[in-house]
Amino acid sequence: MTQSAPAHTNRVAVIGGGSWGTALASVLATKLPQVTLWCREEEVMRGINLNHRNPLYVSELPLPPTIHASTDLLEVVATHRILVMVIPTQFTRQVLNTIRGAVRKETVFVSASKGVEVETLTLLSDIYKEVFGPQGVTQSCYLSGPSFARDVIKQLPTAVAIAGRDPHRVEEIQQLFSTPYFRTYSTEDVVGLELGGALKNVIALAAGISDGLGFGHSARAALITRGLTEIIRLGTRLGAAPETFSGLSGLGDLLLTATSEMSRNRTVGFRLGSGESLAEIQKGTREVAEGVKTTLSVNRLAEKRAIEMPIARAVHGILYEERAPRSVVTELMERALKSEKE
Repeated sequence: MTQSAPAHTNRVAVIGGGSWGTALASVLATKLPQVTLWCREEEVMRGINLNHRNPLYVSELPLPPTIHASTDLLEVVATHRILVMVIPTQFTRQVLNTIRGAVRKETVFVSASKGVEVETLTLLSDIYKEVFGPQGVTQSCYLSGPSFARDVIKQLPTAVAIAGRDPHRVEEIQQLFSTPYFRTYSTEDVVGLELGGALKNVIALAAGISDGLGFGHSARAALITRGLTEIIRLGTRLGAAPETFSGLSGLGDLLLTATSEMSRNRTVGFRLGSGESLAEIQKGTREVAEGVKTTLSVNRLAEKRAIEMPIARAVHGILYEERAPRSVVTELMERALKSEKE
């Protein structure tokens, strides 16, 4: 790890030039004289710097001219104190290992990704700890909540939660992201915030499948409600506070993702319920529906901990076992009757 940052070090960079990274950069650009957005694609860099638009993601929406895009990852990391990490969960460890030598001792991380690493069943907060040690614990925060990139770029009212283990660091990041249209709440429950943001994507897939099958609003409401029960069941076993799942990063995010046509996870589920295969769906999209991979992680965690998660198990059957969606739903409905508290 290198030494102190030079005097010219800038304040904030967003690592990840997809829809959500672009949206968070737009929030910060309303408050700061410049925000750097790192992106992989030269096309995105040119589009943002020359035309103030991201040509591959949310291309229809103009962006603040104070966003500056770069494709030089190590230079961006070395010259910015706060790094907002918006990398797909399954690539996070790889990116963190790549930048580790450029990270300074005062660097603060804000993880805005959602998911659980499939190979290791590791939460993002544990990945930061494993890669960066104590710095990855005390100088990392996590942002989650019901928010769509397009709504945020349009400056429509949005509320999210920010978690961290250092209250002073959380307060700094909470203040940084707070604007008249983007409201931030703080929490100490890192595990609960992470799991709420990750697990709701699996339930959103289930809700989309139900809608694609034409099962109606009553079925969707039941899936969301019982899905939340499964989230709480797993989350509390992993150390989360149950009340976190009633908040923005739990119920709030679940409602948005499971009911909106703008939701990537619900859309994938809807297409599965309408008869398309996962391979067909993934072939035609650039953006990642995190719930597809999270379904693998969740089911492995549930099996490892002997936790009953029938909805998550049903989604796994449809995604990875070529089960017919209608027959899977029938099995869910015909399980042994039990108390709602179970």
